[in-house]
Amino acid sequence: MTNSNKTSDVKELSLEQHEELLRTLKARFEKHMNRHQDLEWANVQAKLEANPQKLWSLYEMERTEGEPDVVGYDEMTDEYIFCDCSAESPKGRRSVCYDREALDARKKHKPENSAMDMAAAMGIELLTEEQYRTLQKLEAFDKKTSSWVLTPPDIRKLGGALFCDFRFGTVFVYHNGADSYYGARGFRGSLRV
Repeated sequence: MTNSNKTSDVKELSLEQHEELLRTLKARFEKHMNRHQDLEWANVQAKLEANPQKLWSLYEMERTEGEPDVVGYDEMTDEYIFCDCSAESPKGRRSVCYDREALDARKKHKPENSAMDMAAAMGIELLTEEQYRTLQKLEAFDKKTSSWVLTPPDIRKLGGALFCDFRFGTVFVYHNGADSYYGARGFRGSLRV
């Protein structure tokens, strides 16, 4: 799959993309059963086949090197929860500030995009701090990078935004100006199917 920061206007996969993505997701699902014990791929695939728009969002997660995988199942809503499981923050989503307001506020050296805009265009949600901590219980992610997380409105109103990483065996939550961006900071997303 190609790596690009641009998303396609067409939100439909070709038959070849559809089949390739399902093969990739199935192989990852089978390789990392620790992330979704007691779940069966056939049930996940049936949900994906019934939701082509969600499959397109997963394709975007994969295209930007997020390596999405199933990390849970919500019995109340009958939804599988996918999350970016790349070892480091997805390469195709780095060097972005937090949101559109922060991007517009930058006078010089603007990044190409923001985490919130990219997530919305992809049809996914930024992880909350709680979701990020839950993901880290499955295995250690972001040992060299960091990821923006959904920031509470009261912090965002003051110009800040939150990001997390994993160092010294611990999840750390930090703050930065929402308009900041770094080559080693991207964002992780989640998608319910």
